[in-house]
This record gives sequence, C-alpha cells and structure tokens, in this order.
Amino acid sequence: MTLGIDAQKRRAALAALELIGDGATIGVGTGSTVNLFIDALEAHPGRVKSAVSSSEGSSARLGAAGITVLDLNEVADLHLYVDGADEANLARQLIKGGGAALTREKIVAAAAQRFLCIVDESKLVTTLGRFPLPVEVIPMARNLVARELAARGGRAVWRQGCTTDNGNQILDVHGLTITDPVGLERDLNQLAGVVTVGLFAARPADVLLVGTAQGLQTL
Repeated sequence: MTLGIDAQKRRAALAALELIGDGATIGVGTGSTVNLFIDALEAHPGRVKSAVSSSEGSSARLGAAGITVLDLNEVADLHLYVDGADEANLARQLIKGGGAALTREKIVAAAAQRFLCIVDESKLVTTLGRFPLPVEVIPMARNLVARELAARGGRAVWRQGCTTDNGNQILDVHGLTITDPVGLERDLNQLAGVVTVGLFAARPADVLLVGTAQGLQTL
C-alpha cells in the first residue's frame, strides 16, 4: 500500500520527535507538517518543556498541547529548530513562506544551533523555484519591490487578503529558476522594502527528514 502525502508528513514528523531529548526547549515552525509534529508532542507529554514559536498559529497550537511558549528574547540558547518547507533541494536549501510566517521562521532558524526540516517527498526538487517564492514586504513598497522582481525575471503576485503576523504583505514570485539560491537570497534581501525573502539558503537546514512512500530519507 502506497503512503499518501499526509502519512508521509507524519512519518517525517515522528522521526523528528525521536531526535529530541526529554524536557527540551526547541524552536517550532509553521505549516501542515509542523502541525503533525506538534500533535506528536502532545501525545508525548514532557518531551518538550517549552518552545519558541514562529507564528501566532503555532503558538496557539503549542499552548493547547500544554507546551509553554517563550519569547526568543527569553532564551539564551536554542539548540534545535524544527520546521517544514514548501520546497527543498539536495543541498538542504529551502523555499518557505507558504504560510506567511517566513520572517519569524528565519529569525528562529538563525538563533538555533541546529535546524531540522521535515517534509514529504513531493517537496524535494532538483532546482528551487517551481513553488512561487514568497517575499515579505512593507506595504508601501509592494509595487516598488514587484518592479524590481520583474527586472530579475520573476512575476510577482500580491497575496491579497494576507497580512503577516508582523503587519506586512506577501508577494509570491512566479517563473524563477533558482540556480544560485544563496546569491539570489542576498540580492533580494538588499531591496528597499523587503523584510525577508523565503529562500533559506545562506542558512540551510542542517538535517532534512523526508517522509516517502518507502520509508524515511535523511539528508
């Protein structure tokens, strides 16, 4: 029997759970695979004592699971960050931001000593860019940034009706073939009005757990 996508996500989420020591304080990301990870934490009380969350949605889910949510400023050392991705390549470089939490995700990833990414096999690609690249922008700069993205070969679409937890807007950039993820991340981060780009390449995942129909793949 072939495992469906949800079962593959659950396989990756449960594998992440096995890598966490009892009573840990960890960073927790956002998204459907992370929700399954939080569900697994709830089923194993005491595995995680507290967490730094990347979104209001995850904070609410963690709180409902009985896990204390801390502000990052209250945490001196964050050993592990667990999050999903919208796309991942074999170098563990990622596109994130489908859930509009990319800025806080990038901050928590930067603070953590180790970044563990959990995905199903549909997210694994050879070249990043099939999934539209999210870019969080200051609202007044939306059209300015969109023109700059067009000059780089991308078609920026405003994600209407979406306001990030930081009060900003999202442009989803279509039509990119990202052959130099680190270079593009650095370039786009310099554009006036850009808060964060959804490329996690300069700081990729340290470990990528891929749930597949055949089993678990670890990169």
